[in-house]
Amino acid sequence: MKKIVFLLAFLGCATLAEAKVNPETTLKTVIPTLKDSVVIEFGKAGRIVILVESMADFEKLKGMNINQIIAELGVQENKNTGEVTLVELQKKDGSVTKVVRVLENGPETEVRVGRMRVLVDESGGDSYIKFSADSNATKEDNPNFSTHFNLDLGINNFLQKGSFPTSDQPYATKGWGSWNVGLNWMGSQRLTDGLRWNFGLGFQWYNFKFENRDNQAIRGRDQIGFVERTDVTGVKSKLSASYLTAMTLLEANLGKEKDKGLRLAVGPYIGYRLGGRSKFVYEESGRALDRTEKINTGLYLENLRYGFRGEVGVGKHLTFFSTYDLNELFQEGKGPALNPITFGIKLLNN
Repeated sequence: MKKIVFLLAFLGCATLAEAKVNPETTLKTVIPTLKDSVVIEFGKAGRIVILVESMADFEKLKGMNINQIIAELGVQENKNTGEVTLVELQKKDGSVTKVVRVLENGPETEVRVGRMRVLVDESGGDSYIKFSADSNATKEDNPNFSTHFNLDLGINNFLQKGSFPTSDQPYATKGWGSWNVGLNWMGSQRLTDGLRWNFGLGFQWYNFKFENRDNQAIRGRDQIGFVERTDVTGVKSKLSASYLTAMTLLEANLGKEKDKGLRLAVGPYIGYRLGGRSKFVYEESGRALDRTEKINTGLYLENLRYGFRGEVGVGKHLTFFSTYDLNELFQEGKGPALNPITFGIKLLNN
């Protein structure tokens, strides 16, 4: 009986637009008044009046449980979860939003109204009602728009006339060490079931580690050059650039269940270069420590980069990505015709 009274009190509270509740509170007062009514007071101004025609009806109410009330309302119970939906909101597009749901589990009864959650606990000597915001329900019931950060970790290379440069080219890259790191802020808008529009802004750091570590990228008078150092022994040589990038993707979820199937996404991006340089680490005979030379090569790099990004996701947290620059890395006539390409994995994808 207590559980029913608490449930009715909560449902009445949900209809009061201005009602305010504390994070945790108990039922304030249950006052039997006239022979044909019961007044339930809660919060600061909430009140529910239950009217009965006779004491016989009141005795019947005392003997009823939640399942009986639901049966009289004609509401069906989910036999798998035990969850009952008392109120549903049907939108014009035919979709349905659950407004009031009830789940009874032994001495505990959980009621959800929109984003609010109430737990009625009768396991002890006293009965308690605990109110809280249901973050899980928010994500489940209102998934139209969300934001998150993600981290890209990949490997860079070049394409020259549709193929990777061969090892005899001075700018041929080595996969291990040619890291691509990206930090992105993304927004995601649901368009339809299984289709989302993702967009965001991020920072990308490109590193191209040369396969021949004796080759060094230098800035010439009118173009970038690649020279083989014979006066020292090369330890590591690479070319790097950083960009501020905006991107947008259209994502399709091919699975029957949300976040459990195969996801495909594709879209364009455009970036503005923030910096660029070459780094050459070498050792000299007779010296125990390595030495490093850093040269600003940004003068001959294109300031803008643009291309397409594709993603393949499995489940919610595993996503592979690839990017391809449609424009060349160097300005026309200032260096070899190279288009950067990246393969990697997206981390922290929430």
